[in-house]
Amino acid sequence: MTETTIAIEQGGGPMLGVAPPEDVLLDVRDLKTYFHVMDGTVRAVDGVSFSLKRGSSIGVVGESGSGKSVTALTMMRLLDIPPAEIVDGEIWFDGRELVAMSDEDIRHIRGKDMAMIFQEPLTALNPLFTVGDQISEQIQLHMKVKKREAWDRSIEMLKTVGIPNAETRVKQYPHEMSGGMRQRVMIAMAISCEPKLIIADEPTTALDVTIQAQIMELLKSIQQRTGASLMLITHDLGVIAEMVDDVIVMYAGQVVEQGHVDEVFLDPRAPYTEGLIRSIPSVVGRGRRLKAIRGTVPSPFNLPPACRFEPRCDYPWDLCRATEPELYQVGAPERGARCHLYGPAGRGHRSPVVGTASVEGETESTEAARPDAAQVFLKSEQALEDRRQ
Repeated sequence: MTETTIAIEQGGGPMLGVAPPEDVLLDVRDLKTYFHVMDGTVRAVDGVSFSLKRGSSIGVVGESGSGKSVTALTMMRLLDIPPAEIVDGEIWFDGRELVAMSDEDIRHIRGKDMAMIFQEPLTALNPLFTVGDQISEQIQLHMKVKKREAWDRSIEMLKTVGIPNAETRVKQYPHEMSGGMRQRVMIAMAISCEPKLIIADEPTTALDVTIQAQIMELLKSIQQRTGASLMLITHDLGVIAEMVDDVIVMYAGQVVEQGHVDEVFLDPRAPYTEGLIRSIPSVVGRGRRLKAIRGTVPSPFNLPPACRFEPRCDYPWDLCRATEPELYQVGAPERGARCHLYGPAGRGHRSPVVGTASVEGETESTEAARPDAAQVFLKSEQALEDRRQ
């Protein structure tokens, strides 16, 4: 299929790029989503690119305000336009480009082929309808079945996600359930139409630690059983280490590092990724001062003119304040780091891999500090062995 053919089939809009290979389910290319508000323009997502193969999983990690959720909402086409605007980029999903699609066409994909689990189920679920009504409505819409069959499938989905007495629970309202139960209902709704991609946006927010573990195990087992791809958005690097195959690290609307999860956590290249890992408390480092990333995330209305992490970085130099870095390839083709240290001008400058980092007067080898922090994420040898297989 030629590029011209693609443009004609999708309504004769702007010329699109070549569709990704068949084994790639999701391919996001140079996505830019801005918000135009009274105080100015917020570049919430600014040139994000990544891909996800069928049946695999990817994690998106970063501080609050880094653009993780906006990226997912842009993919789902759930943003209010205006004030939001998809300024540039392409989103290829299952061989179709989503940005150029009409609202009517995207409704046939959203909820059926691509489903999202939201952060807070109490606000995502409608308080005026029972959970059974809400699940069965989606099933009727996308699977074209009768009301009785949709109701029976709703009960089946509640059983699948581990809700006891599903025949009774299906008639309850969201406020009658605990936080963990409501999150299971959201997962049941997401998988009810057998989607090809599940987007989980911080699905364990505000849940107890034991419930968090149960929800993560449930997501993992569902992905393995159904063969769906998983995009997991979270602040918890430990969850990312055990749940996904690949990871992208976001900061101030940009991808600052990407690659296989083991490579990124055991050998971080971007200074921001290194700072995240070093800030995690380590068993070996008990009694030492916690190595936090200094400063705060910059205001979206006043981003640094070049490298957005430069004011907080341990390795800044003149080029960092003059030119915005690209996402440079580091080793394997799928491995990248947004740092001038890995560009043509970075040769001869101090590198995070072999240099030293100073945190409030304390200096130590980053190479020596990294393995201790990494062990926090790699929970057990069994987790590593499972991932290798």
